[in-house]
Amino acid sequence: MSTPVSPLRVIVKALILFLVLNLAFAAWDPSGLGGLSLYNRLFPGRARFPFGEDPAQSYNLSLSSLPAMFASHVLTAGPKPADEFRVLVIGDSSVWGILLRPEQTLAGQLNAAGLKACDGRTVRAYNLGYPTLSLTKDLLILDLAMRDRPDLIVWPVTLEAFPVDRQLGSPLVADNAAAVRALIAKYRLGLDPNDPALSTPDFWGRTLVGQRRPLADLVRLQLYGVMWAATGIDQSYPADYPPAQTDFTADVSFDGQPGPTLDEKSLAFDVLQAGLTAAGQVPVLLVNEPMLVSPGKNSDLRYNFYYPRWAYDQYRQMMTAHAAAGIWNYLDLWNLVPADQFTNSAIHLTPAAEATLAGRVGESINQLSCP
Repeated sequence: MSTPVSPLRVIVKALILFLVLNLAFAAWDPSGLGGLSLYNRLFPGRARFPFGEDPAQSYNLSLSSLPAMFASHVLTAGPKPADEFRVLVIGDSSVWGILLRPEQTLAGQLNAAGLKACDGRTVRAYNLGYPTLSLTKDLLILDLAMRDRPDLIVWPVTLEAFPVDRQLGSPLVADNAAAVRALIAKYRLGLDPNDPALSTPDFWGRTLVGQRRPLADLVRLQLYGVMWAATGIDQSYPADYPPAQTDFTADVSFDGQPGPTLDEKSLAFDVLQAGLTAAGQVPVLLVNEPMLVSPGKNSDLRYNFYYPRWAYDQYRQMMTAHAAAGIWNYLDLWNLVPADQFTNSAIHLTPAAEATLAGRVGESINQLSCP
């Protein structure tokens, strides 16, 4: 005759097992899970990093796992082809391509141009842009991307990504605190590794319960691969959107500075230099990206929503001086695009404007591909 099973014993055993699993998970580094992906296997790799706040329409979502982001990207589809001249394009939302389809972005239009390197290899550009303005976010991506054997890096930048006090504000930076602290130490950056903006989960935050949202996001990203493969859609494309602002108040402050002098120490030029150092022998083309020059109200005081004229003009002078001193490959294309060729932001371009930008960048790629 079998002994009745005590419900209390079952509950106690289940609780003990649950506690053991959570403790074991907290003691183990789960970051490697992000590298387990159905992309580039069951589904084609994505043309740009996962990012989105409306999964139902974009078949996409934002997450903080860098291994998962890279594993979902077409860059990691397989070994680098022998006939490929590999160009990595890093930067902000203008590079990622807000309101642009993958083929309309800077990387997509470079690929459509059919560029050839001097040695005959085919130029293929990969979009590693990610929305949010922070040079440290770009450095975080660049440092990891060097393992994928680029031949050239294109790095569009703008002043809004430079302020020191904004470097750690990007969610991607904040949620990768250990990697960012390693970069701060490696390149001796003037950033505080103990800044509270860097998110460091406690022991319970590292358990299965504490990590349930990131783990769910990893699973959801795989599920959205079905619709990505079927449609090629990775963001929503509204028929109407608020246009970029062209009328402004008389406020001329920038990043808490009233002017008329821009404090160079408030800008993270050391992070930009760290990116050039991380690239090693691989050439880097720095591009001061196009921005809207408004013709509207108080446009004599401000170029656009982001920049008063005094601050941006001095930033351009600083960039030119640093480029000359460091012998940088540098393109200043700040006013390349007319005001009517911006969409919902002073840095987001129309497809036609992206084509113009790609033409100028492509010329430099041809030059830099020659020994």
